[in-house]
Amino acid sequence: MNSEENLQLTSAQQQFINYLQQAQRAQATIIAYSKDIEQLMSFLSDMGKKNVSQIDKDDLEAFLKKLTADGYTLKSLSRKINSIKTFYRFLKNNKSVTLNPAADIAHPKYSVKPPRILSKMEYRALRDACRSDIRTYSIVELFLQTGVRIGELSNLKADNIREKELIIDPQESHPQRSVPLNRAAREALDRWLSIRPKSTNNALFVTKTGKPLLVRNIRTTIDRYFKIAGIENAKVNDLRHTFIAHHLASGTSLTVISKLVGHKRLSTTEKYLDLVKDKVSDNIKLEEL
Repeated sequence: MNSEENLQLTSAQQQFINYLQQAQRAQATIIAYSKDIEQLMSFLSDMGKKNVSQIDKDDLEAFLKKLTADGYTLKSLSRKINSIKTFYRFLKNNKSVTLNPAADIAHPKYSVKPPRILSKMEYRALRDACRSDIRTYSIVELFLQTGVRIGELSNLKADNIREKELIIDPQESHPQRSVPLNRAAREALDRWLSIRPKSTNNALFVTKTGKPLLVRNIRTTIDRYFKIAGIENAKVNDLRHTFIAHHLASGTSLTVISKLVGHKRLSTTEKYLDLVKDKVSDNIKLEEL
């Protein structure tokens, strides 16, 4: 255990990352926190600070003020504040600091855009745009027909595909679940599996050379087809949002849809209800091919 008098900034940063890894936090969370704290440490180091005992609230606020001047959005600032607060709670619990200079730093208020729901015309256009790209078409259908997360889709193995269901392996803090495969999803998958390149691994989606398709590869590909289809202001996660909205609009219970998409809290699913009220079910209904 380090005392606050001798714990250097670099050591504190590494201990924090080790803690996140041991706590089995989501990999995306660890990466985000790592980058945020590394950015803070660089700023403090440039100010001549070396030990955690030298840091006070004014230093942290100076860092946030610089981020604002550099053009960071309020949402980004809020995320970085969350990282800093988590970092200092860790230091306080480890008795590496006596006082927590981040405790009274307030999050900026900003409006959160509601989830983007693709219209009937939009998701049809997306399908048409990628129909000749069998791998991408299969990926799009899985998103639209099962509502999986992009990280879950990237981690799918060939043996996760059963006759009428998709098995989502446990990932980080999310337990295993199964999602029904309808005809559209099953046929799209069968087409992909019939041409899937041979691979030394069991990844469901692979490159032409047989390497697993990464999250960034999937995101880049879908973004390209959004552009081709003329769909603006849409992201990969919006395909999942569209799945959720469709099922709620068609009468699927909150409990069932929450279980299907792996929401930890029912309240997360409930947030989509207001969106569904403003939509006509026929306008967002996903049609099987």
